[in-house]
Amino acid sequence: MCDSSNGSCCPPAQIFQESICGNFNNATGAATTTTVWSAPAGAYFSGTFEIFNSASSPAATPVTATMTSTPAGALSATAGNSDTQSVDQPTDFAITVPAGASGKFCINLYKRVLA
Repeated sequence: MCDSSNGSCCPPAQIFQESICGNFNNATGAATTTTVWSAPAGAYFSGTFEIFNSASSPAATPVTATMTSTPAGALSATAGNSDTQSVDQPTDFAITVPAGASGKFCINLYKRVLA
């Protein structure tokens, strides 16, 4: 708490960005859903989530993803394409990969830290 009467004031909050990227590959015969990131509620105030579905993936079924956030987020990318969405208060990111599909995901998270 700041006290301007004696010249003492708290420094402003700092914003930190964290980036996480990874690959996914489903060589099994059925679609798989994997939670690739999670955090406690309130840990991050914002996040940008992206999935890229490789052009060598089967064209019939897209790779999809969901974000637990406010409001909830959803992504879908057909073979050779990507999808991106920014959300508030993210706590979870899960990717559903159909059989034979592969690609990449990237997450950029923003956190406010008081000194």
